[in-house]
Amino acid sequence: MLTIRRETTEDIAAIRYINKQAFGQNEEAELVEKLRNRAALSLSLIAVQKNEIVGHIAFSPVVIESERSSFEAITLAPIAVLPEYQRQGIGGQLARAGLEECRNLGHEIVVVLGHPTYYPRFGFVPAKPKGISCEFEVAAEAFMVLELREGALTGRGGIVRFQPEFKETM
Repeated sequence: MLTIRRETTEDIAAIRYINKQAFGQNEEAELVEKLRNRAALSLSLIAVQKNEIVGHIAFSPVVIESERSSFEAITLAPIAVLPEYQRQGIGGQLARAGLEECRNLGHEIVVVLGHPTYYPRFGFVPAKPKGISCEFEVAAEAFMVLELREGALTGRGGIVRFQPEFKETM
């Protein structure tokens, strides 16, 4: 049985470990810690199975700017599952739970830079045709957007500006 819940301070070391193991490096773990330390984590959820924390997902705010306006959105990054628990649907459950919680919190738009065959299952579509671009040079098919409220992007567009911590990892 898998339980998904918000992180607590007691979970921080396990979250760092999960991100390090899932990505085989420290960058994602450090990103999460920097965002947390700046109170820039809008949502941080963990997956618990048999009293062990096996997965983590984080969301943080971004701004989408155009010449005419700017508006807030949220980015999904990172999502991590311990290697021995991958390919069991835990990441998908974290993503669905996180996106639903973002919707419940009133967020309307989510962006993600990720695998173009993974994120469409949650409703993400390429961002560029929706008028959304990334401030970094990224593969167009890997930069995606999801409207949590239908029509949230109608008449809107612009360049996504990430938290400074993201710029350090790019």
